[in-house]
Amino acid sequence: MDLRIKRPEIAVLPHARRRLSALVEQAPKAEAFGGRLVHPIKEKLRPLFVSLYRARRRLATGGVAIVTVWLFLHVMFGANGMVVYRQKRAEYQNLGHEIDQLQKENDRYTSQIKALQTDPETIEKEAREQLHYARPGEVVYVSPAPPPMQMPSSNAAQR
Repeated sequence: MDLRIKRPEIAVLPHARRRLSALVEQAPKAEAFGGRLVHPIKEKLRPLFVSLYRARRRLATGGVAIVTVWLFLHVMFGANGMVVYRQKRAEYQNLGHEIDQLQKENDRYTSQIKALQTDPETIEKEAREQLHYARPGEVVYVSPAPPPMQMPSSNAAQR
């Protein structure tokens, strides 16, 4: 069995051949025109290119220094830099302490609710304090509310 693939022959159309020959004929003229156009510009820019070539190490060092400074500033003060990271870490720690305090308060309230549901002494204590209940023969003393504080009048307002 023969597994070779035959390549099709590429036919060059006559009008494409004419275009290609016209391009080949015009190439020297185009090259001469480009040389006349580019040569004056090239000569004017040659000193610049020579000076850039001589200063390539200084330019590379300066570029690396600029990139290093930019990277340092970005790492320190960027959107996710060290300054923001430290603020977020302090906020995280503060929120952790607040969660611990709220959890302790929640546990205290849970134990108080449990005591109010099951412990008769706690129920009696709350009834005496909030509802001013008393046992027979006891007298409840309630202190009067303190009088509202009056601001001392000053003579400075009259002047």
